[in-house]
Amino acid sequence: MDTQNKKLYFFGLVGLILISLTGRLAFLQLLNQGDFGKESMKNAVKTITETPARGLMYDRNGKVMVDNRPSYTLVITPSSFDKANIEEVANLVGMPFDEIKTALEKIKGTNRFNPAKIKRDLDFKTISYLSENKERLKGVDYQVEALRTYPNNFRASHVFGYAKEISEKQLEKQIGDYYTQGDMIGSDGLEAKYEETLRGEKGYKFMSVDVKGREMGSYNDGNSDIKPVNGSDLVLAIDSDLQEYAEKLMGNKRGGVVAMDPRTGEILCMVSKPDYDLKIFSGPTDSKQFATLINDVDKPLFDRVIQSKYPPGSTWKPMMSMIGFSSGELTPKSTITCEGSFTYGGRTWEDHGAFGPITVVTAIEKSVNVFFYKLGLKCGIDNYNKYASIYNFGKRTGIDLPNETYGLLPSQEYLDKVFGKKGWNQSVMINLGIGQGELLVSPIQLACYCAAISMNGIYSQPHLVQKVKNSMTGEEEALKFDQRKINMSQDWFDVVKKGMFLVVNGTGTARNIKSDEYVLSGKTGTAENSRGQNHSWFIGFAPFDDPRIAICVLGENAGFGNAFAAPIAGSLMVRYLSGNKMDVYKEDTTGGVND
Repeated sequence: MDTQNKKLYFFGLVGLILISLTGRLAFLQLLNQGDFGKESMKNAVKTITETPARGLMYDRNGKVMVDNRPSYTLVITPSSFDKANIEEVANLVGMPFDEIKTALEKIKGTNRFNPAKIKRDLDFKTISYLSENKERLKGVDYQVEALRTYPNNFRASHVFGYAKEISEKQLEKQIGDYYTQGDMIGSDGLEAKYEETLRGEKGYKFMSVDVKGREMGSYNDGNSDIKPVNGSDLVLAIDSDLQEYAEKLMGNKRGGVVAMDPRTGEILCMVSKPDYDLKIFSGPTDSKQFATLINDVDKPLFDRVIQSKYPPGSTWKPMMSMIGFSSGELTPKSTITCEGSFTYGGRTWEDHGAFGPITVVTAIEKSVNVFFYKLGLKCGIDNYNKYASIYNFGKRTGIDLPNETYGLLPSQEYLDKVFGKKGWNQSVMINLGIGQGELLVSPIQLACYCAAISMNGIYSQPHLVQKVKNSMTGEEEALKFDQRKINMSQDWFDVVKKGMFLVVNGTGTARNIKSDEYVLSGKTGTAENSRGQNHSWFIGFAPFDDPRIAICVLGENAGFGNAFAAPIAGSLMVRYLSGNKMDVYKEDTTGGVND
């Protein structure tokens, strides 16, 4: 090949290469710009996530109960951070060196260009130091976030719950991609139940960066930024004044209180004791403090209103009466004789008196055990389970809180499984008739059943939240909860309510709480406890002819029902009906009477 042809061949080859490169460049920059442009943007733009403030919580009268306060959070951008400064930063914020190192090592890929949250609630001195040394401590900065604050004279810790930093397991299990490492998430109470409502929508600021991750200014002059949307607020049914009073009456005791409007199912107050200080979770959670709460033998994190399971004792007697009516074993006028004790199968069950032939009204008023021993035996386990389940025993009430218990409503299948088909006989019904034995209930279940009886069979789903309020527009949306009518005779409700009326206003076991201002009704209960002192119960409603409050009080190991639970319940009913003005509480010092 001569020299001239060699030149033509060379220039032709170079031309083909140039054409090929030009075509590829056009494909990347023009035809496929959408896909590759996005990938390029990830490397050229730093995304700063702006966390929205969680929604507030108000009581039924518009008082703020859960608020937010501004807080500073340490953030580190791995791509521009000099690891030689880890020790200085760790000492500055009081964190272990390895903890920061581990957190940064988890951040991969393009996330290295985005700030990672390291520690919340920095003090002003630390913020000042970071500001003064910003040029030297490359990649170290802070962001403003909102943390919870509680402007109350009460705790309501089991109602509100708390938000804490999301765990790795929660990140792995999340549906979608809303949460990232360091985000806060509702972990108990209303904070957890209404997480998606309270959390809001994240905002994003985009900053142009060079190849070393240094900020070069706002990307697209800030026109691409997305503003955060604060979470929606919750308007609760809670009455702040009543809540404060209830917590005061419970003091350092163990147990629970729940009061509701029987007409709607709205929870007016709810107390579980022991409780805990929510401020522990409003900033950085001390692992030792949290471990102390978890390991506390009194279980302050345990919500006794919706999670505890105890025999209801004599508070079950109105329910047992309804079972008797429904099964046809009892009528409003029929009598059962109480001789002072009852013998069956060679065993004798005692009572606290001999009352002779009595109707159900007197049996409830005097809390006559023999009456209900015999009635339980007559009804049998199938009727017992069938009609009690109508009042949601053995089921969840549906209260808008997480982790509610089902309790335990025994059935024939259950007893067969536990004792064997030949390991039990009808004598179990004797104890079940007075709310003892295998039956287990929670205070919220008893409160709902008492409310339903007061309303002649209208069962309302209990709930803490009335409305959701848009924090930006102020627009409110009322939430809907179930309400149903229990199909039982009005005569039955009248008779049971008359007995509960006489418990307080006649010669019954709670006559010590009779009120001169309001007509209170209810039923005491003392649940036997093989491991220690008995549990004290009371259920009630008021006023008798127009119920506006129904209540259940549980005192763990607190003795007789009329000694501990009844005075607290009576005082709370009077307090609420008086517009939170009257305080009639008097502690019982007599030790109470058997019921």
